[in-house]
Amino acid sequence: MSKAQMPNSLRYTVGWLMLLVGVAVFLIRLNHPGPYAMPHQGNLLAAILSLAIGIILVLPLLGDNLATNLGRWLALAASPIVVFFALYAIFAELEETVSLRVNSTNGESIDLRLWVVDIDGAPWVTMDRPKAERHGLHSAKVELLRNGEFSCVLTTLIDDPNLVNNAHELRTKKYAVQRFAMVLGMFQETAGSGTVALKLDPCD
Repeated sequence: MSKAQMPNSLRYTVGWLMLLVGVAVFLIRLNHPGPYAMPHQGNLLAAILSLAIGIILVLPLLGDNLATNLGRWLALAASPIVVFFALYAIFAELEETVSLRVNSTNGESIDLRLWVVDIDGAPWVTMDRPKAERHGLHSAKVELLRNGEFSCVLTTLIDDPNLVNNAHELRTKKYAVQRFAMVLGMFQETAGSGTVALKLDPCD
Protein backbone atom coordinates (compact mmCIF):
# COMPACT_ATOMS: atom_id res chain seq x y z
CA MET A 1 0.00 0.00 0.00
CA SER A 2 1.45 3.38 -1.01
CA LYS A 3 1.68 6.19 1.50
CA ALA A 4 -1.09 8.03 -0.31
CA GLN A 5 -3.46 5.09 -0.46
CA MET A 6 -6.41 5.14 1.93
CA PRO A 7 -7.29 1.92 3.78
CA ASN A 8 -10.32 0.29 2.17
CA SER A 9 -12.06 -0.21 5.51
CA LEU A 10 -11.86 3.52 6.25
CA ARG A 11 -13.02 4.75 2.87
CA TYR A 12 -15.88 2.25 2.62
CA THR A 13 -17.11 2.97 6.15
CA VAL A 14 -17.06 6.73 5.72
CA GLY A 15 -18.22 6.51 2.11
CA TRP A 16 -21.33 4.49 2.85
CA LEU A 17 -22.09 6.69 5.86
CA MET A 18 -21.97 9.79 3.67
CA LEU A 19 -24.22 8.16 1.07
CA LEU A 20 -26.77 7.19 3.72
CA VAL A 21 -26.73 10.67 5.25
CA GLY A 22 -27.10 12.31 1.84
CA VAL A 23 -30.09 10.16 0.95
CA ALA A 24 -31.62 10.71 4.40
CA VAL A 25 -31.74 14.48 3.81
CA PHE A 26 -34.25 13.77 1.05
CA LEU A 27 -36.10 10.87 2.72
CA ILE A 28 -36.74 12.57 6.09
CA ARG A 29 -39.11 15.01 4.41
CA LEU A 30 -41.45 12.12 3.62
CA ASN A 31 -42.12 12.10 7.37
CA HIS A 32 -44.44 15.07 6.88
CA PRO A 33 -47.90 14.72 5.29
CA GLY A 34 -48.81 16.59 2.16
CA PRO A 35 -46.80 17.44 -0.96
CA TYR A 36 -43.09 16.65 -0.86
CA ALA A 37 -40.91 19.66 -0.06
CA MET A 38 -37.63 19.45 -1.96
CA PRO A 39 -34.54 20.52 0.01
CA HIS A 40 -33.06 23.77 -1.23
CA GLN A 41 -30.20 26.17 -0.57
CA GLY A 42 -27.92 24.99 2.26
CA ASN A 43 -29.83 21.77 2.93
CA LEU A 44 -29.68 20.74 -0.72
CA LEU A 45 -25.99 21.61 -0.92
CA ALA A 46 -25.23 19.51 2.16
CA ALA A 47 -27.10 16.55 0.67
CA ILE A 48 -25.34 16.82 -2.70
CA LEU A 49 -21.90 17.16 -1.10
CA SER A 50 -22.60 14.16 1.15
CA LEU A 51 -23.53 12.06 -1.86
CA ALA A 52 -20.54 13.32 -3.84
CA ILE A 53 -18.10 12.49 -1.04
CA GLY A 54 -19.69 9.07 -0.62
CA ILE A 55 -19.33 8.34 -4.33
CA ILE A 56 -15.70 9.49 -4.38
CA LEU A 57 -14.87 7.23 -1.45
CA VAL A 58 -16.87 4.15 -2.42
CA LEU A 59 -16.50 3.90 -6.19
CA PRO A 60 -13.19 2.69 -7.65
CA LEU A 61 -12.67 5.83 -9.74
CA LEU A 62 -9.58 5.76 -11.94
CA GLY A 63 -8.04 2.90 -9.99
CA ASP A 64 -5.65 3.59 -7.13
CA ASN A 65 -3.29 6.15 -8.63
CA LEU A 66 -1.86 9.05 -6.66
CA ALA A 67 -4.38 11.63 -7.89
CA THR A 68 -7.34 9.40 -7.00
CA ASN A 69 -6.01 8.68 -3.53
CA LEU A 70 -5.33 12.37 -2.93
CA GLY A 71 -8.92 13.13 -3.95
CA ARG A 72 -10.17 10.55 -1.47
CA TRP A 73 -8.13 12.06 1.35
CA LEU A 74 -9.48 15.51 0.53
CA ALA A 75 -13.03 14.11 0.50
CA LEU A 76 -12.40 12.44 3.85
CA ALA A 77 -11.07 15.70 5.30
CA ALA A 78 -14.22 17.56 4.20
CA SER A 79 -16.62 14.87 5.42
CA PRO A 80 -16.95 16.01 9.10
CA ILE A 81 -18.06 19.51 8.10
CA VAL A 82 -20.41 18.27 5.40
CA VAL A 83 -21.96 15.56 7.57
CA PHE A 84 -22.56 18.10 10.36
CA PHE A 85 -24.71 20.31 8.14
CA ALA A 86 -26.40 17.31 6.52
CA LEU A 87 -27.34 15.89 9.93
CA TYR A 88 -28.69 19.28 10.95
CA ALA A 89 -30.85 19.27 7.80
CA ILE A 90 -32.16 15.85 8.83
CA PHE A 91 -32.80 16.64 12.49
CA ALA A 92 -34.50 19.94 11.60
CA GLU A 93 -37.21 17.90 9.86
CA LEU A 94 -37.80 15.44 12.71
CA GLU A 95 -40.24 17.77 14.47
CA GLU A 96 -43.10 19.85 13.09
CA THR A 97 -42.05 21.85 10.05
CA VAL A 98 -44.30 24.01 7.89
CA SER A 99 -43.88 25.51 4.43
CA LEU A 100 -44.64 29.04 3.35
CA ARG A 101 -45.13 29.15 -0.42
CA VAL A 102 -43.75 32.52 -1.52
CA ASN A 103 -42.36 34.16 -4.64
CA SER A 104 -38.60 34.26 -5.18
CA THR A 105 -36.75 37.25 -6.59
CA ASN A 106 -37.17 35.87 -10.12
CA GLY A 107 -40.92 35.43 -9.68
CA GLU A 108 -40.92 31.65 -9.16
CA SER A 109 -42.75 30.03 -6.27
CA ILE A 110 -40.58 28.45 -3.59
CA ASP A 111 -41.37 26.80 -0.29
CA LEU A 112 -39.71 28.20 2.83
CA ARG A 113 -39.32 25.44 5.41
CA LEU A 114 -39.82 26.87 8.90
CA TRP A 115 -40.40 25.89 12.49
CA VAL A 116 -43.68 27.17 13.86
CA VAL A 117 -45.24 28.04 17.21
CA ASP A 118 -48.81 28.94 18.12
CA ILE A 119 -49.54 32.15 20.01
CA ASP A 120 -53.15 32.94 20.92
CA GLY A 121 -54.36 30.48 18.30
CA ALA A 122 -52.31 31.91 15.42
CA PRO A 123 -49.19 30.37 13.86
CA TRP A 124 -45.99 32.40 14.20
CA VAL A 125 -42.65 31.86 12.47
CA THR A 126 -39.35 33.69 12.75
CA MET A 127 -36.62 34.49 10.22
CA ASP A 128 -33.97 37.05 9.38
CA ARG A 129 -35.35 40.41 8.28
CA PRO A 130 -33.52 40.34 4.90
CA LYS A 131 -35.14 37.00 4.12
CA ALA A 132 -38.60 38.32 4.97
CA GLU A 133 -38.05 41.47 2.92
CA ARG A 134 -36.59 39.54 -0.01
CA HIS A 135 -39.80 37.55 -0.29
CA GLY A 136 -42.10 40.52 0.35
CA LEU A 137 -43.51 39.13 3.59
CA HIS A 138 -44.10 42.43 5.40
CA SER A 139 -47.80 42.12 4.58
CA ALA A 140 -48.60 39.46 2.01
CA LYS A 141 -51.09 36.77 1.12
CA VAL A 142 -49.28 33.42 0.94
CA GLU A 143 -50.01 29.71 1.26
CA LEU A 144 -49.19 27.84 4.46
CA LEU A 145 -48.66 24.08 4.33
CA ARG A 146 -49.30 22.59 7.75
CA ASN A 147 -50.41 19.09 8.71
CA GLY A 148 -50.55 18.14 5.05
CA GLU A 149 -53.00 20.86 4.01
CA PHE A 150 -52.54 24.22 2.29
CA SER A 151 -54.36 27.26 3.64
CA CYS A 152 -54.31 30.93 2.69
CA VAL A 153 -52.74 33.18 5.32
CA LEU A 154 -51.95 36.86 5.65
CA THR A 155 -48.51 37.68 6.99
CA THR A 156 -47.90 40.46 9.49
CA LEU A 157 -44.25 41.31 10.09
CA ILE A 158 -43.48 41.82 13.78
CA ASP A 159 -40.23 43.53 14.78
CA ASP A 160 -41.05 44.36 18.40
CA PRO A 161 -38.13 42.76 20.33
CA ASN A 162 -40.37 41.49 23.15
CA LEU A 163 -42.77 39.76 20.77
CA VAL A 164 -39.96 38.34 18.64
CA ASN A 165 -38.15 37.03 21.71
CA ASN A 166 -41.38 35.47 22.98
CA ALA A 167 -41.76 33.56 19.72
CA HIS A 168 -38.09 32.56 19.88
CA GLU A 169 -38.44 31.28 23.45
CA LEU A 170 -41.56 29.29 22.59
CA ARG A 171 -39.69 27.76 19.66
CA THR A 172 -36.83 26.83 21.98
CA LYS A 173 -39.25 25.04 24.31
CA LYS A 174 -40.91 23.21 21.43
CA TYR A 175 -37.92 22.09 19.37
CA ALA A 176 -35.24 19.83 20.86
CA VAL A 177 -33.03 20.43 17.82
CA GLN A 178 -32.94 24.16 18.56
CA ARG A 179 -32.01 23.50 22.18
CA PHE A 180 -29.17 21.25 21.05
CA ALA A 181 -28.07 23.82 18.48
CA MET A 182 -27.96 26.44 21.23
CA VAL A 183 -25.48 24.26 23.12
CA LEU A 184 -23.31 24.24 20.00
CA GLY A 185 -23.58 28.01 19.68
CA MET A 186 -25.67 27.94 16.50
CA PHE A 187 -28.59 29.72 18.18
CA GLN A 188 -28.67 32.36 20.88
CA GLU A 189 -30.90 32.27 23.94
CA THR A 190 -32.66 35.37 22.63
CA ALA A 191 -33.50 36.32 19.07
CA GLY A 192 -30.85 38.33 17.26
CA SER A 193 -31.34 41.99 16.42
CA GLY A 194 -31.90 41.11 12.77
CA THR A 195 -34.65 38.58 13.50
CA VAL A 196 -38.32 39.29 12.88
CA ALA A 197 -41.48 37.28 13.47
CA LEU A 198 -44.35 36.67 11.10
CA LYS A 199 -47.87 36.27 12.43
CA LEU A 200 -49.97 34.17 10.07
CA ASP A 201 -53.68 34.99 10.13
CA PRO A 202 -56.30 33.22 7.99
CA CYS A 203 -57.33 35.03 4.82
CA ASP A 204 -60.84 36.48 4.86
